[in-house]
Amino acid sequence: MFADALLPTPVIDCADEVFERSGVRLRLKRDDLVHPLVPGNKWRKLAPNLEFAVREGHRRLVTFGGAYSTHLRAVALAAGALGLSSVGLVRGEELAGAPRNWSLEAAEEAGMELVFLSRAAYREAAGRAAGGGVGEGAGEAELRRRWGPCLVLPEGGSNALAAHGARAVVAELAESEGLGEGDVVCCPVGTGGTLAGIAAGLPPGARALGVAVLRGGEGYLEGEVTRLHREAYGRKFGGWRIDHGHHGGGYGRVPAALEEFAAGFERRHGIALERRYVAKALAALYDLTAAGAFPPGTRLTAVVTGLPDPV
Repeated sequence: MFADALLPTPVIDCADEVFERSGVRLRLKRDDLVHPLVPGNKWRKLAPNLEFAVREGHRRLVTFGGAYSTHLRAVALAAGALGLSSVGLVRGEELAGAPRNWSLEAAEEAGMELVFLSRAAYREAAGRAAGGGVGEGAGEAELRRRWGPCLVLPEGGSNALAAHGARAVVAELAESEGLGEGDVVCCPVGTGGTLAGIAAGLPPGARALGVAVLRGGEGYLEGEVTRLHREAYGRKFGGWRIDHGHHGGGYGRVPAALEEFAAGFERRHGIALERRYVAKALAALYDLTAAGAFPPGTRLTAVVTGLPDPV
């Protein structure tokens, strides 16, 4: 599936004064380069789901997302590349008659049918379809009655198959330079699928750090990761935690301080940063390192999970 994927994705060292003073090494796992159409953790999570869809003979994908959802765009592009149809259930019925923003326009241009729901109806539909692994969500029968035979993907694409897909990130890291005591693999957390896969793949001694990108997710996101572990692997995993102090005020919000940090990083390292997820995770690593959260000798690997929005 997707023969033009760049695997394994490259890992680069990222020397910076904050880390050097603390005796900590930072490197970037450039998953943003994995695929030209479906970059980053969207590729990791979608690839096994798409393989399942094709194997089971599904011809349509149905999924959920907000007005600027990267997941919706990724599903639309991936489905189109495979000759599948796609339906996106979008949060916000007021958007139906409004001019399309660049994100929804890209999804439609890729062939996705957009259906706009009120926030209450969206929460109910997305919540009923989530959980239980592939094909087992409580609301999937209802969706299939409307859309016919289809594979229903939860919001963000985080299901059991997605967790297996994200686990490959750790396998690639372990194969290239090894992982063990002193290693911390970091990623942003929106729905928990990427962190669940990374944490499940860690060898003894290594740890995973997720950085929440939404406000008020304490407990909920930890519960989602644990749920995905049980659904994908039938057990819980340790060695991971979620930082809730760097969400920037809420999902999709980019305060001035975060924008300043991201722009400075780009100037120093020549790497464009996606703001709503990647920049928050990197800002957390800088702040935590400066505060002495990581002992000298720690090797931090930040997974770059996506590309910046087009200008």
